Amino acid sequence: MTRVKRGTTSLKHRRNVLKQTKGFRNSPKSKERAATEALLHAYTHSFHDRRKKKGVFRRLWNVKINAGTRPHGISYSVFIDKLTKAKIAINRKMLAELAENHKPAFEAIIQEASK
Repeated sequence: MTRVKRGTTSLKHRRNVLKQTKGFRNSPKSKERAATEALLHAYTHSFHDRRKKKGVFRRLWNVKINAGTRPHGISYSVFIDKLTKAKIAINRKMLAELAENHKPAFEAIIQEASK
């Protein structure tokens, strides 16, 4: 079997790893072994935080909807309950957008749900 020299492949891999750790502090930005270890941790955190982000946004939407309903004398939970009883199917993301930027449309939804 012929000999395979992996110099270029290893160098390419090393450069790629160090390119991904650009901006890290101390040794992970410049030392290959520390960089690979730091990347493994960074990948797991990024995976978990992509999942967490969805919950963070949902909480933000709830706060925006609550802020939009309070001037009308309704709390968030009562408003959502009225929406489900009135069979108005609109998601919280859209409700938050309406509450923040399109007040007349949001007020119309509140009136429709309160009937």
